Amino acid sequence: MAKIHSMMDIGKRSMMNSQTALQTVAHNIANKTTEGFSRQRVDQVTAQPVNEGRLQLGMGARAAAVTRINNPVLDKQLQLEGGKMGFADSRSESLARVEQVFNEQQNKGINHYVSDFFNSWRELSNNPESLTSRTMVKEAGQALAGDFKRVFGQLTAVQKDIDGQVKMHVDEINKMTKEIAGLNEKIANVEILGNPANDQRDRRDLLLKKLNEKIDIKFAEGDNGIVNVSTAGNALLVTGFDQRNLEVAQDGQTDRNRIYFRDTENGTPFEVTERVKSGALGGVLSIRDSYIEGLKDSVEELATTIANEVNQAHVEGLDRKSRGGGVFFEVDAKAPSVIEGLKVAEDIQNDVGRIAAGSHDKSVGDNTVAHVISNLQYREILDEGASTFDDFYAANIGQVGAIANQANMDKASQTDVVKQLSTLRDSISGVSLDEETVKMIEYQKAFEASARVIKTADEMFETVLNLKRL
Repeated sequence: MAKIHSMMDIGKRSMMNSQTALQTVAHNIANKTTEGFSRQRVDQVTAQPVNEGRLQLGMGARAAAVTRINNPVLDKQLQLEGGKMGFADSRSESLARVEQVFNEQQNKGINHYVSDFFNSWRELSNNPESLTSRTMVKEAGQALAGDFKRVFGQLTAVQKDIDGQVKMHVDEINKMTKEIAGLNEKIANVEILGNPANDQRDRRDLLLKKLNEKIDIKFAEGDNGIVNVSTAGNALLVTGFDQRNLEVAQDGQTDRNRIYFRDTENGTPFEVTERVKSGALGGVLSIRDSYIEGLKDSVEELATTIANEVNQAHVEGLDRKSRGGGVFFEVDAKAPSVIEGLKVAEDIQNDVGRIAAGSHDKSVGDNTVAHVISNLQYREILDEGASTFDDFYAANIGQVGAIANQANMDKASQTDVVKQLSTLRDSISGVSLDEETVKMIEYQKAFEASARVIKTADEMFETVLNLKRL
C-alpha cells in the first residue's frame, strides 16, 4: 500500500512540475517582444530517494528553481558598447545640424559674402566717383555683417537646443536611477528567501544598459544582489535602496545648462558637467562646449579681423568730399559679442559718400584706399600670417565636414557592434517560438503521462481493496 501511495505522490509531483514548466513556457511566449527579457527554464532535480531494505527507491523529481538563461559577461559588454553608441549617435546628430549651418551648396554662405564684399571694393576702385558703386559697397558690407550674425545665431541656437537635450537626458537619468533603486529593494526581498528574481533582474539590466547609453556609469553588484551606481567620478546615483538626482541649472555668465550633484539632501551641489565623458549626454556636451564654442570663436576671429583690417585702411583715406575717413565697420557696445554688434558705420549707412575710396585730397578718380581694401582678401593675415580670409574659412569648413563624416562613420560602426552583440544575446537569452512550442508539447505529454501514473496507482489501489470482497 505504501508503494502505491508513493506512486500517487510521484505522479502528483510530476504533474505539478509540468504545470510549473508550462506556466514558464507561457511566460516566455508572452514576453517574446519584451525588450531585455531573458527566457526562463524550470530546473528539475531528482527528489530525495527512500531506502527500503537493500533497495533505494526513487521518489520522482521536484522543481528546484526557475532560472533565466543569460550570459552576464555578454550583458556587461553590451552595456559598455551601448554607452559608446549613445555617445557616437548624439555627436552625429548634433554635428549634422552644425553642418547645415555651413552648407553653402544650398545657401549662400560667408565665403560668398566675403567675396562679394571685396569684389564691391574692386568695382569701386574702377569707378571711385560712382555713387552706385559706393552703394554696392555699403550693401555688401551690411550683407556680410548680416551673414556673420546668421551663422553665429544658428550656432547659438544649436547650443540652446542642446541645453534642452541636457535637461531631457538628466530627467530620464533620474527616472531610471529611481527605478533601479526600487528594483534593488524588490530583488533583495525576493532573493532573501532563496528565489531568483528573474524578471526584476532583467528589468534592472535593461535600465543599466539604457542608463549607460545616457551617461558613463560604473556599477557593481554586491553579494546581496544590490547594485550601486556612480557617475562623473564620485557622484553616487544609487546606493542600495537610496537614489540621488542629478540637477540642471543655468550658468549666469554663459546661459548654458550645467549639471550638478549633491551627495546629501541638504548638501551643497557641486558641478559635474566636465566629468561627463560618454553616453548621449557626454556626446552633446562635447559638441556644445568644445566644438561649437570653438567654431564660434573662429567665426568671430574672422569677422573681427576683416573689420579691423578694413577699418585700418579706411581711416587712412578720404571720402567723396575729401573728408577724413572714419571706420567702415563699428560694433555696438551693448552687444554681447563682436559679431552680434557688428554693422556698417551709421554715417556710411546714412551717406555712402562717406566711404573713403582715395587718399589724396581733391584727386579725381583716386582709388588708393579702395584698391588696398580689395587686396586684403588675398593677404595672408590670419593664422600668424599663414592664411588668407578664404583659406582660414575654407579650413574651418573642411574641418566641419571631416569631423561630421567621422562622427557618422563612428555611429555606423558602433551601431554594427551593438547589433552584433544584441543578435548574439538573442541567440542565448531570446525567446524562440519554435523552441517554446516544442517545450510546450513536451511538458503537455509529461503532464498526461503523470496523470496516467496516478490513474494506474488508483486502479492498483482499487484492486487491493477488492481482494477482501473476493
